[in-house]
Amino acid sequence: MKMRRILMSVLGVLLGAVSVGFFKLAAFGVDPFQSFMSGMDQLIPIEFGTLYVIVNVCLLLFALLFDRHYIGIATAVNLFLLGYVVQFSYETLQWIFPEPTLVIRILSLVFSFFVLCFASSVYMTADLGVSTYDAIALVMAHKWKIGKFKYIRIITDLVCVILGIVLFLLGGGNWKEIPAFVGVGTILTAFFMGPLIDFFNRTVAVKMLGKAK
Repeated sequence: MKMRRILMSVLGVLLGAVSVGFFKLAAFGVDPFQSFMSGMDQLIPIEFGTLYVIVNVCLLLFALLFDRHYIGIATAVNLFLLGYVVQFSYETLQWIFPEPTLVIRILSLVFSFFVLCFASSVYMTADLGVSTYDAIALVMAHKWKIGKFKYIRIITDLVCVILGIVLFLLGGGNWKEIPAFVGVGTILTAFFMGPLIDFFNRTVAVKMLGKAK
């Protein structure tokens, strides 16, 4: 059972990283945290994979300081591999589709959304840690008890999106480019990820773990 949970954690995080590559190819907006990372990427001139590790180490310190319960194998995989897998998958997709048509972009958005929800369900069900970003809202809700998780998560997501836009513009980005990382995809993940993750939890992830509801 332990090995199965480890494999599910690794699979979930890596699939989630690949899905972000498709989100970026679609250019209809990415999830809120990746919106923030897009702004950071525009402002700071180092490769995305390394930047992702640096930002997440800072968030990891927050989780370690306030509640280590949320730190586990999935956290480590997310911290050290996700950024590089996102970078590799996006660059590979750009090589395959140098000028993606509108149809390819739409298909990429739909595919990436479902894969991201499935991946999140798999690694969360394995219960071997969460991403450093997920840990922030969880600590605020369950440790500090300042509000319900779903409302705190909305606030942290909004903060990420706003910071992402500001950092992108400070880095010399153009207003016209903002919809590529803050758009339909961002809204889709903000409002519909929860229900779909719950669906995958009940129909797929729990069965993968070998549990019966």
